[in-house]
Amino acid sequence: MSDVTVHSVDSGSAGLAQAGMRIAGEGVDTTHGPILYLDAITVSFDGFKALNDLSLTVEDGELRCIIGPNGAGKTTMMDVITGKTRPDAGTAFFGQTIDLTTLTEAEIAHSGIGRKFQKPTVFEHHSVFENLELAMKADKRARKSLSAWLASADVDRIAETLELIQLADAYQRPAGLLSHGEKQWLEIGMLLMQEPRLLLLDEPVAGMTDEETMRTAELCLSLAGRHSVVVVEHDMDFIAKIARTVTVLHEGSVLAEGSMDAVQADPRVIEVYLGR
Repeated sequence: MSDVTVHSVDSGSAGLAQAGMRIAGEGVDTTHGPILYLDAITVSFDGFKALNDLSLTVEDGELRCIIGPNGAGKTTMMDVITGKTRPDAGTAFFGQTIDLTTLTEAEIAHSGIGRKFQKPTVFEHHSVFENLELAMKADKRARKSLSAWLASADVDRIAETLELIQLADAYQRPAGLLSHGEKQWLEIGMLLMQEPRLLLLDEPVAGMTDEETMRTAELCLSLAGRHSVVVVEHDMDFIAKIARTVTVLHEGSVLAEGSMDAVQADPRVIEVYLGR
């Protein structure tokens, strides 16, 4: 892969800038507490409380699964964390000192939070390798850096990510020719190139085959520890494969939290979600 030339892709860099993708910064302090701290978050839309006094903590390096029925507040919670939605009340901290409620979406991405939406967004006319390089160079002068040879350290980073997301054999393939599952892995890889401390994955296995789902479970488990990972998903078989701590949301609040076995046995969870 060290002999691959990456050509200038101006439209790609513009798309990354528009999406607010940035290289993660330093300085997230988790020495005395969790990496994510939400306390009494409330968000209302036309009188409807999408989040209602929601409190949640995620530890550094933790893999947390979030489940709940439609309308439980899962997407709104992620919107608050990433700065897309401002809470009406409550506090949201990334580490000990970064107040997420005061930052823009771009500033939050730059601080080290990466979000993957349900529908993958990759640059389909560029190769898998080029997609990863675009993500890595998103905070640099892309016109210069992408038309030149990559430094060996950059090639090594991309190669390591390709192995992690299991696309090393497809590095020259245009992203548009990848399967749905492979596009999901590529987008996760693009986020990893930005070195986030916290990854938010929104329904990562929606539309995947059983084999792709299994490989995605392996990927999520491999990321935990190196990163903090929050997975929002409806596929309970997938959640069972990766779950350590599961948080159940209902009507904008935390209904239950604990191990997968404990959550599945909770009568309240069975009534509002699992029993449906």
